Amino acid sequence: DRLLRSAFTVADTGNRGQLFKAMLDHLSVGVADLERGRQFYDAALAPLGYRRVNDKARSSGYGPDETADDFYIVLAKAKGQPRPGFHVAFKAPIRAAVDAFHRAALAAGATDDGAPGVRLQYSENYYAAYVLDPDDNRIEAVCHNPE
Repeated sequence: DRLLRSAFTVADTGNRGQLFKAMLDHLSVGVADLERGRQFYDAALAPLGYRRVNDKARSSGYGPDETADDFYIVLAKAKGQPRPGFHVAFKAPIRAAVDAFHRAALAAGATDDGAPGVRLQYSENYYAAYVLDPDDNRIEAVCHNPE
């Protein structure tokens, strides 16, 4: 038990990304129309440096390259309601990428759920934008770097 716990522990790095990868392998959200979902996420994630890296009959994987498809869209039977509190947050390297994500997502059919801006309730450097994708999944782009 102790060996297993230590295998998943990140030792004092302060790197939230490493801790996330130690805890979770990937995330997926359901879409009612796979082709529409592909078109939306192709456009919305491109400004953040992510692209579609694989396609299967009922899903598509996204990441920075073919070795990291950590986010999936999966064909669901019908459009569902978003789960309270659940959302997916994608890292943005700079604040301008958050702005570009928001514009691209809206142009691709998203609904605005929070314009780009600093979210002081989280920190003075938490710059984020939120959208609801065409299937009502809440998607965020966030940059933690100062302007």
